[in-house]
Amino acid sequence: MAAGITIRPVDSKADRKAFVELPFRHYAEDPAWIPPLKDEAMGLITPGKNPFFEHAVAQLFLAERGGKVVGRISASIDHMWTPMPADQGGGTDSGNWGYLDADTPEVASALIASAENWLRGKGVKRALGPVSMSIWEEPGLLIKGHAQAPTVMMGHDDPRYEAWIEAAGYAKVKDLHTWELDITTPFPPLIQRIVAAGEKNPRIHVREVNKKKFNEEAAIILAILNDAWSDNWGFVPFTESEIAFAGKKMKPIIFNDLVRIAEYDGEPVAFMMSWPDLNELQADLDGELFPFGFVKLLWRLNGGFSGRPTVNTIRVPLMGVVKRLQASRMASQLAFVMIEYIRRAAVANYGAKRSEIGWILEDNQGMNSIAETINSEINKTYRIYEKAL
Repeated sequence: MAAGITIRPVDSKADRKAFVELPFRHYAEDPAWIPPLKDEAMGLITPGKNPFFEHAVAQLFLAERGGKVVGRISASIDHMWTPMPADQGGGTDSGNWGYLDADTPEVASALIASAENWLRGKGVKRALGPVSMSIWEEPGLLIKGHAQAPTVMMGHDDPRYEAWIEAAGYAKVKDLHTWELDITTPFPPLIQRIVAAGEKNPRIHVREVNKKKFNEEAAIILAILNDAWSDNWGFVPFTESEIAFAGKKMKPIIFNDLVRIAEYDGEPVAFMMSWPDLNELQADLDGELFPFGFVKLLWRLNGGFSGRPTVNTIRVPLMGVVKRLQASRMASQLAFVMIEYIRRAAVANYGAKRSEIGWILEDNQGMNSIAETINSEINKTYRIYEKAL
């Protein structure tokens, strides 16, 4: 280990606080970084608060030099990830690390080595990272798009980390893309014709969700998601506890007209979820909800008295069509109808000008093709690495 650097495990609330607060110093001069809400960040790494720990074990580490915290990392084993086939990213001997931040390559090297040693001690022979810590939280290292601020629930990383991770012996296993789209202009004529045909088809019905029936609507979306994504690389199904946890966290940014469910012959077969970019609304809060941040954020989420926020960006984090329809033209048509309906609502009701779609796996041909067809462009790429231990 490099002289003067000490790596130690996080074992107290004070340590977790230091873990959460490190990025506030590290990215203080980065204009693209958005401070996360500290209470939320603390909850994600705390057993008993984040239901991820009901099926996973993890250890956090801090790096110190001269008594000052200069780096952090997590190591984890998700027991719902390991049963997946190796070609889907899993394997009984696989583990993950994430939350990497470091001020020098020596600190990064020491942190990664500590995470690897912890994983080896648990029988792990293949490390994947960064995954911080669930695949549903912030997977991948940002390797393209550092100048642009991240949207809600997407990561932002120091551009130096790519070289530091590769120097530690890691190689790419999968890239995740986000796609940027100008939503102020109509889609190409071909897409407009496809949407018009879908609107005339009596067997297709695309509806808004009803937030007053949040649990019922969430169950419908989850059933479609679990079917549609089940063969995807890295897919880990939500547990009931995680559904409740995610629902509580996301409910304030769910608006009926930005989430759509498509029915075919009366059966729910597809969904599209989009959110106002919460990062825009909380960027100036410096991670603090109290004493005044909560009031500011609530006011902005409610758009003052309008009931809707005004944002520049709408993020589309999730979209899916049931597996039996995925190879059909119907899948694309349903997707385009949902996208168009949400585009109209986003512009008319929220003042949005752009959308960010994703993340999408680099080899998800269907979703990437849809993004290309509506004239989206890849604006960010997040990379997951692997290494044999």
